[in-house]
Order: sequence, then C-alpha cells, then structure tokens
Amino acid sequence: MIGRCEQTGELGVCVSTAVPAVGSVVPHVELGVGAIATQATSNVMYGIKGLELLKLGLLPENVLKTLLGEDEKREARQVSIIDNLGRSAAHTGREAVEWKGHRAGRNYVAAGNMLVGQQVIEAMAMRFESSDGPLEDRLMSVLEAGQEAGGDKRGRVSSALLVRKINPEGRVRPYVDLRVDDHLDPVRELRRIFDAYKVRYFPSQKQ
Repeated sequence: MIGRCEQTGELGVCVSTAVPAVGSVVPHVELGVGAIATQATSNVMYGIKGLELLKLGLLPENVLKTLLGEDEKREARQVSIIDNLGRSAAHTGREAVEWKGHRAGRNYVAAGNMLVGQQVIEAMAMRFESSDGPLEDRLMSVLEAGQEAGGDKRGRVSSALLVRKINPEGRVRPYVDLRVDDHLDPVRELRRIFDAYKVRYFPSQKQ
C-alpha cells in the first residue's frame, strides 16, 4: 500500500512478498512530493523517474501514462502513485500473476499480485480506512491485515515500511525506514522491529 496522512501530509509505503529484500525495490517516497510502489515485475526506475515527474508538477495519472508509454514490458508491471495532495493513479498489467489488482481510496492505493485472493486487498483497504493516528502505525497495521487475510500465495520472506515524516521536533531520524529481508514470518518480525524503533526514536509520540 501507498498512503498519505491527511493531517500532516506525510507519505509512506508498506509491502511484503515471498522474495528477499523487497524494501530495496518497491517503495519510493519523498516528503512534499509523493509515494510510489513498483511491483510485479518491479522496475525501480518507475519510482526514481516517477518522483522526478511529480516534482515537475505532473498529476499522478500523467506520470503513470508517461512511464507506461516508455516501457515495452508495461503489461508485466504493477505500479501505484500518490502525490502530496492525495491524488492517485495505479496500473495492474494484464501479464501480472493472479490474483492481481488494486483499489484506490481516499489517501491510499492498495495493490498486489500473486495474492491468495482479492480479500487481501480488501482487508488492507478496510484497515486503512478504519484507522487513525500516525501514518507509520496505520501502514504497519495495514500490512498485518493483509498477511492475516492470506498475503502472498507463494509464502513469506521479506517486508518493509518506509514513511517520510515532517520533523518539527528536530528528530535524529525524521523517517521510518525498516526492512526484514529474509525471515519465516517477515511481517511479524517487522512489527517487533517497528515497536523497538518507536521506543528509541519517537518516545514522545502518543500510542
């Protein structure tokens, strides 16, 4: 899922999959610009160039159109884009592996491929829509909801959470960038690391 906090404008991505090191490929986020997730047959240039195009003032739908128009393998891709105002666009290629699909809502896009079924996306969307509080907490919970609904039909290996945060308090780390690269239960392990990270770096944040 890519998401935006309506109150703060903070942006983030959460993801889990059945191959190693998903956090090094899928999530791309820049505060004040947007968030992008490049999935299925991932192409990191969708994230890198997509953020550059958002900076130029293009709407997410136009960014997506530009990126897909330059890519001969567009039907093997899945990509989601949200900008700093919450406008979004998404593409799920015909050649992505079932179950595949995406759902866009207010300030988020949930997307996935190789899932056990549509219920994974629906569970993630419902969790985001029914939650409040800091964006990183909401996205962590969304990831857990997706895993509880079945997640990747191939199994579990890696997970990641990336949120760029506004930094009025001068924090040492004005972001959350956490990864589990090779684990039997990566979402659960990410939760453990996430909780420890919050205690260390966001001790004043209300739970």
